[in-house]
Amino acid sequence: MTAAGWIKRNLFATWWSSILTLLMVALFGIVIPPLLQWAITNATISGTTRSACTDTGACWTFIKVRLDLFFYGLYPSPERWRVHAAFLLLIVSTVLTLKAPMRYQALAGLTLLVLVPVTAGVLLVGGVLGLPYVPTNAWGGLMLNVLLTVVAGVGGFILGIVLALGRRSRLPVVRWVSVCYIELWRGVPLLTVLFMAMLLVPLFMPRGVTVDNLVRAMLALTLFTGAYMAEIVRGGLQAIPRGQVEAATALGLRPWKVQLFIVLPQALRLVIPGVANTIIDLFKDTTLVSIVGLFDLLGVVNQAQKDQAWLGMAREGYAFAAAVFFLSCLLMSMLSRMAEQQGPDKAKHRA
Repeated sequence: MTAAGWIKRNLFATWWSSILTLLMVALFGIVIPPLLQWAITNATISGTTRSACTDTGACWTFIKVRLDLFFYGLYPSPERWRVHAAFLLLIVSTVLTLKAPMRYQALAGLTLLVLVPVTAGVLLVGGVLGLPYVPTNAWGGLMLNVLLTVVAGVGGFILGIVLALGRRSRLPVVRWVSVCYIELWRGVPLLTVLFMAMLLVPLFMPRGVTVDNLVRAMLALTLFTGAYMAEIVRGGLQAIPRGQVEAATALGLRPWKVQLFIVLPQALRLVIPGVANTIIDLFKDTTLVSIVGLFDLLGVVNQAQKDQAWLGMAREGYAFAAAVFFLSCLLMSMLSRMAEQQGPDKAKHRA
């Protein structure tokens, strides 16, 4: 099909689609040129002070000067290789898990959910293996958003599986405990949960015992995410034909083996889009921790704008944060699609 044929078929097939196409072209013609002029043509990225910027375009010098702060917070410069190593370990292990043959996927998934977070935690915190200790109050920027997402996503996913199985349990006590937990956490705003974690948890701790603010935020996000993951996993469990369970039971498999080896693998494959959507939402929701005293990317941007030497840089700061979050979410979407494409036939072929 020629370009003219594609345009006619997709953009001008009917009078209604023609009007919508012309309206969108007009809208882009109004919005895009001034935006490009501000962001690129008249923008400034040279220099190291506010005096290098002009009033007609974006001052990307502000972003360049504080780029390390936006990505790492106050994490010590000589130790930032540990952040890079932890992030690389996460990406590589995720891709290997998605590409692993069927007979190795369980081991790869267990490594991704357990071994990788522990290893990354040791790298980031230090204090062992000759690594200098880095306090959590020095953690910030994008690395904090990623860290909170990984911890709460992994913990919430495991908790969600347990709650989903509990909600389908034949034991009334287990079922009602799971139902009450899910409905309670889904009915409370995340911001309220974070404030409760920061303000109320210390009241219930023994005298002299404290819990790190970052740990409290991780725990709150994990418990909150687990309730949403539970309903997603439950939807996948209900999609599995009951005949498969009955056939496996007739063959002599115990109930826990039926769930572990037959039902769960199929159900989890079905809920990949829902899980990925929840992880992406969680990644964006981690910006709320800036309200409770943790400086993620958005929190660092807000603090940087209060510098007397860089007043008026709100547009540049928020544009940079939006671009970083968009690219990060796009990467997670690509990984999600990669996971969806690993169908049973391909997995069997690799095995």
